[in-house]
Amino acid sequence: MRQRARVRYPPGGIAPPAAHAVAGQEIRGSVFVETRIFPNDPLFAQQSDAVFSPSIGLAPEFIWWMDGDGPELRLTPMLRLDAHDASRTHFDIREASALWLRDGWTLILGIDKVFWGTTESVHLVDIVNQTDGVEDIDGEDKLGQPMVNFTLEREWGALDLFLMPFFRERTYPGSEGRLRGLAPVLDDASYESDAGRWRPDFAARWSHSLGGIDLGVGGFYGTSREPYLLPTEVGGGFALQPYYTIIDQFSVDGQYTRGATLWKLEAMMRGGHGDRFAAGVFGVEHTLFGIGPGAADLGLLAEVMLDGRGQDAPYTAFDNDVFVGFRWAFNDVQGTSILGGPIVDLEHGEPIAFIEAERRFGERWVGAVEMRLFLNTDITAPLHTLRQDDFLTFSLSRFF
Repeated sequence: MRQRARVRYPPGGIAPPAAHAVAGQEIRGSVFVETRIFPNDPLFAQQSDAVFSPSIGLAPEFIWWMDGDGPELRLTPMLRLDAHDASRTHFDIREASALWLRDGWTLILGIDKVFWGTTESVHLVDIVNQTDGVEDIDGEDKLGQPMVNFTLEREWGALDLFLMPFFRERTYPGSEGRLRGLAPVLDDASYESDAGRWRPDFAARWSHSLGGIDLGVGGFYGTSREPYLLPTEVGGGFALQPYYTIIDQFSVDGQYTRGATLWKLEAMMRGGHGDRFAAGVFGVEHTLFGIGPGAADLGLLAEVMLDGRGQDAPYTAFDNDVFVGFRWAFNDVQGTSILGGPIVDLEHGEPIAFIEAERRFGERWVGAVEMRLFLNTDITAPLHTLRQDDFLTFSLSRFF
């Protein structure tokens, strides 16, 4: 629910390199250990009944820059080894790109990550990269997307054009993993397009800042990042097979800053998932500065989620919901922060509560805690199959 990547460089640690006129290279990144604690028994017989679910991982970043007009090269692989879920043990290339930065334009070739959006509770318009569903349930982690990205910058704003020649399928927990649905999801997806994952996708986005207003207008045409999950018989039981349709999407995202208050918007209209529908997220964040002896900052957040898709479209858990939360920044040397709050379904009355906190130790270590609770889920709600999967996560990362 946060607009941040999983690999973050702690304050006082290694900063991204500035522009260079000579050739050079840099290696940075992190190694991490993590354990999830599941206090409840699993809902399905195939799932691991272990209370502690540990994993370890590595996320290095390699950067090379060239003399003169040569490109900057970037490689960011990611590896996780999980003790209980074979599907969560995985490797991905988050970035492998060449970047040319010139006066008035930028060109990126290769695998990259792009984020669209402004809100906290759900990233409705963020569509370029596919969700890495085995990393976490919040949709924040993304797979690297092969692309050609050309950006033109002028006084009237920035225009981004994307050509994506290869489609990435969403990842899901395995049959033995927690935080999965009613049945395991198969690896062999099917597609509306005969070209399958080789059908190219196209996207464009115009963005501009004027005064206190940041505005983005985007368009997408290609294979949907959200598949239908179709029941399929497998070995005497049943599983879910992903089916990816062709969609078109028009979106608007914006943020208006007025003093200590941020007004946020994400809205989109989409065709290709059943009938054409519209959806939106509207929010506000107000910050109280200099609270207490440590002069901490407290952000108060509220967002409303509305989604008009029909029952024949891939379901969404957030179609008529309200998020109320807080962001506490201690403003200390260790960069301590806490984010949390519930998302309440206005139709069923069920809340989903979360708290996330992190703190730096020394110059290179960052500890994080995450808790998610699925409370009083209605039997007809999409998250009802997760009612036994409340969890607490502890992680420790060492940056280099």
